[in-house]
Amino acid sequence: MSKIPNIYLIGPMGAGKSTIGRLLSEEFNLPFIDSDKIIAERAGADIPWIFDLEGEEGFRRRELSVIEDLTQLDSVILATGGGAILKEENRRNLRSRGVVIYLKASVRQQIERTEKDRNRPLLQTDNREEVLRKLLTARSPLYDETADIVVDTDHKLPKNVIKEIIEQLSSREWVKS
Repeated sequence: MSKIPNIYLIGPMGAGKSTIGRLLSEEFNLPFIDSDKIIAERAGADIPWIFDLEGEEGFRRRELSVIEDLTQLDSVILATGGGAILKEENRRNLRSRGVVIYLKASVRQQIERTEKDRNRPLLQTDNREEVLRKLLTARSPLYDETADIVVDTDHKLPKNVIKEIIEQLSSREWVKS
C-alpha cells in the first residue's frame, strides 16, 4: 500500500469516531489520536472540568490550538470532537491537511451510543434527544461542507464501516492497494 494521507474523522458524538479511528489505525498501521484526549492531557483536567471552569468558548479555544498542532503531523488518524467544525480555522486546517471523513449518525443512534457516557458536558441535561437534535441540525451543514467522504454509521458493525471507508479511499485514489 502506498503512503496513507492523514485521515481526520468528524461527526457528532456517538457516531463512532474513536472506535473507527482505532480500527483504521490498526488497518493502516498509523498512530491514532483523539483530539479530546490531547486537550484533556494539556489542560491536566477532564473535559467536563474545562467546560465547568472555562465554558464552551474556553474549551473551543483549547480545541483550536490542539487541532492546529495535530493537523501538522504526518500519517495520522485523528478523531475530532463533535464541535470541532464550529471554528472556520479548524475546518480549513482539516480540509487542507488530510482526508476528512464525516461519520454520520442519527439522533436515535447517538442516544443509544452515549446513553451511559457521563463525560459529555453538552449532554448533562434531562432532554438529551432535544440537545442532540439541535446540535445535529446546526452542525450537519458544517460536517457536509468539510467532508471529503461521508459514511453513515447507523446500525453498522465497525468492520463494515472500515470496509466502506477503505473502498471510498481506494476509489478516489487516496490509498492504493
